[in-house]
Amino acid sequence: MSSVHIVTQQNRSPSQVTFDRNELRILLNEYSRRVAAGEWRDYAIDLLRDRAVFSVFRHTAEHPLYAIEKFPKKGNRPLRYAVSRGPQKLKQGQDLMGVLGAIKKRPKLVAIS
Repeated sequence: MSSVHIVTQQNRSPSQVTFDRNELRILLNEYSRRVAAGEWRDYAIDLLRDRAVFSVFRHTAEHPLYAIEKFPKKGNRPLRYAVSRGPQKLKQGQDLMGVLGAIKKRPKLVAIS
């Protein structure tokens, strides 16, 4: 059985990066759609000092299939998101929905005989 730790404004360190309610809604909607399709099975949220990471897994014991990262504003650099598959960054940008487009299902070529 897994345990859940709720991060609230009171118990969150000021420099910790988190996903807000709207970002979590977007991420969990995509996750639930992919679970229903049988593509994904598990997820993890890591709240680090320099970024927040939402990782999705095909099998629990594997490495993450995708990692969706949120990087905070720093100086003149705006808030940004990134989607990566292993060490390869698939897409980066300032819009979470736009960045998630990198992992949306693409049409497959079907050969007609």
